[in-house]
Amino acid sequence: MKKLLLALVAVSGLAYAETTTYTLDPTHSSVEYHYNHIGFSNPSGKWLANGSLQLDDKKLANSSANITIQIESIVTGIPILDEHLKGADFFDIAQYPTATFVSSKVTKIKGKTFDLVGNLTLHGVTKPVTLHVTENAHKVNPISKLDTVGYSATATIKRSDFGLAAYVPAVSDEVRLNIELEAAKADKQ
Repeated sequence: MKKLLLALVAVSGLAYAETTTYTLDPTHSSVEYHYNHIGFSNPSGKWLANGSLQLDDKKLANSSANITIQIESIVTGIPILDEHLKGADFFDIAQYPTATFVSSKVTKIKGKTFDLVGNLTLHGVTKPVTLHVTENAHKVNPISKLDTVGYSATATIKRSDFGLAAYVPAVSDEVRLNIELEAAKADKQ
């Protein structure tokens, strides 16, 4: 009986560890943000992202994400604003060129939607954040011929939570995030 239990534990451990690594495509993965400017407009900007996903197709709850956001890649379409946002008043990219999101669990799985809970480290501060995720597709990419996944996600954060409180409340504290991720199966598993 003891041998049977040990065998079952070993097999269940193997099933738990059956994740596949997917590498983010940095040309198709980004984080877009939106905020309110003195009540007049709702500008946006974008950062590029890279990193990896560990996916378990049989049990999504075993999946995880480790994403780096290239804060220094900020683009608003207005070069003078980009430089202002890169400076010490806001993101201070000389000291904090990147941000990271590392997931801790997958919850509220329903069809192709789920919540990805984790820690966002931005401007040297780490806080819990929940991403509301929708799987767009999981299939072979017709161009690269690689097994590829695509996700869209949203979240709302308060920038003051991360030490980014310049001009609050004129420039809104609340920031909406729209995230687009495309990742291909890593070559070596």
